[in-house]
Amino acid sequence: MSHNRLHSNIPSSFGSLSLVESLDLSFNQLSGEIPQQLAGMTFLAVLNLSHNHLQGCIPQGRQFATFENNSYEGNDIGLQGFPVSKGCGSIWPPETNNADYEPYGEERNSEFLNDFWKATFMGYGSGLCIGLSIIYFMISTGNLKWLVRIVEDLEHKIIMRQRKKQRSQRQNKRKNNRI
Repeated sequence: MSHNRLHSNIPSSFGSLSLVESLDLSFNQLSGEIPQQLAGMTFLAVLNLSHNHLQGCIPQGRQFATFENNSYEGNDIGLQGFPVSKGCGSIWPPETNNADYEPYGEERNSEFLNDFWKATFMGYGSGLCIGLSIIYFMISTGNLKWLVRIVEDLEHKIIMRQRKKQRSQRQNKRKNNRI
């Protein structure tokens, strides 16, 4: 609907067109504010309201957080708010109690990561405490045979790897000397 010399305000009833994926109202003579109802258009992937006479605050919502400055440029009276450079008198990003705001799920992702790290550290902390308690109990009772056996097995494996490596190095030297 661009380049049609449309004038007046953007109808708020456009917000009920929930399945619309692209809305291009550029290069018209639209005036007034962008209706808040447009922020409820959940499938809207492309929005172009540039080169009109729009003014006021740009609505904030899931889809509106994804549109760039060029969607609004050329409105000579002036739009305010994200993503244009002029402030709208409110805090950006919008307060978290705004149910419509969720750009790219950032808030949900950071909450998930925060909970993930809490659970991870609680798991490591619990495991460390239980492990140290078991080791303390085994040492205090004098039952260290299992620990000695583990250390001896590790020592044996390390020595065998070193010997194997030394043998292969000697064999490579002999082969190189023959050639």
